[in-house]
Amino acid sequence: MIAGGNCQPSVVTYGTLVKGFCMKGNNSAAIQLLRKMEEGACKPDLVVYNTIINSLCKDKLLDDALNLFSEMMCKGIAPNVITYTSLIHGICKLGEWKEAVRLLNEMVSKNIFPDVCTFNVLVDTICKEGMVLEAEGVVEMMIQRGIEPDTVTYSSLMDGYCLRGEMSKARKVFKLMLSKGLMVDVICYNALINGYCKHKMMDEAMRLLREMTRKGLVPNNVTYNTLVDGCCKVGKLGDAQQLFSEMQACCQLPDVQTYAILLDGLCKNQQLSTAIQLFKEMEGKKLDADIVIYSILIEGLCLAGKIESAMVLFHGLSSRGLQPNVRTYTIMTNGLCIGGRTSEAEKLLTEMEDKGCPPDDCMYNVIIRGFINNNETVRVTGLIQQMVEKGFSADAWTTELIVDLLGKDKVDPALLPLMQKENYELNLPQLKLNRSSDHPNKH
Repeated sequence: MIAGGNCQPSVVTYGTLVKGFCMKGNNSAAIQLLRKMEEGACKPDLVVYNTIINSLCKDKLLDDALNLFSEMMCKGIAPNVITYTSLIHGICKLGEWKEAVRLLNEMVSKNIFPDVCTFNVLVDTICKEGMVLEAEGVVEMMIQRGIEPDTVTYSSLMDGYCLRGEMSKARKVFKLMLSKGLMVDVICYNALINGYCKHKMMDEAMRLLREMTRKGLVPNNVTYNTLVDGCCKVGKLGDAQQLFSEMQACCQLPDVQTYAILLDGLCKNQQLSTAIQLFKEMEGKKLDADIVIYSILIEGLCLAGKIESAMVLFHGLSSRGLQPNVRTYTIMTNGLCIGGRTSEAEKLLTEMEDKGCPPDDCMYNVIIRGFINNNETVRVTGLIQQMVEKGFSADAWTTELIVDLLGKDKVDPALLPLMQKENYELNLPQLKLNRSSDHPNKH
């Protein structure tokens, strides 16, 4: 078009190309095209700026988006509700909901009134922060302004209540949606099912699954994965396997995540042989097992006391084109410590550093507990110092063991103020916690 000279591209032509680049995630190309427009006779309009600002916000490039926003206004192009909604969404994705509220007030002061999309972004963010009462206030504000909450609004509220474990209130919102004639789709059901599963209310979750099918809604992989995970978490392996079979009968093919969930459940419930059989089935279906799958199997072998087999699998990861992550190293270290092989565990700690996989707080807590449980108290002091130097703290379980050693004069008493210096508050009466919450398997 440009070379021909007879038909020059219009702002719509440029806008279409800009949108295409943004859809592909190529923000730099979109901005280059914007600069080309500025140099020529066809100047960019609000739509072009909004398209790029929205794309930058989705990619969490908020500084770039705000700079473009300022640039746009300096050129006399006034923002609209779409501009502000994009920016508010970007700010919310970074968890800065207070800044988002400030931006909302700014747009209102300019007589740019938020629409349902703007409010939905705010409601969703505030709910994710666990501030459902504040979210309810935003919904009330919507209604006062004559903006009717939609399915997205109520789904976010429902998620918020589920996050807080207030399932009766979540269910009430669900019923409100039905009473208002709003479209209650699979996503809405999945949100409520996830809430029930997270709080181990599996009977309610299963009842919702049956309700979905009665209404002609087809449960998807998210539905089944959530339910399988819920059943595994409460030890109902039979129900989990039945759901696994049911989803295949309904033409919902299990994905890698489904297999990971069920494999983890089987391994945690000492059903290693069944887990290995399931893994072979997965391989037979040509599904690529990732590091998560192999970490689960390594942990299962360790829990079954098959440390040597776990080590073989661990060392064979590179031949499968996989690199162990910090979780894999932590699992293998824990297994070695349980097996009394502390020197090999310490070598893994050094190895992961050398391979560019820095240990985290969980790794240090696991190896320190392993050394203490194996009466390797001489080497514990050095490990604790390493941990503190890296900015990590001992968790309640590890601290209890360390305090016990301090009482027996088996470690340097100087460790106590050292741990406190790193903002670790040692409160002995609170140390008797439920150890399952700090178990390395939950890392």
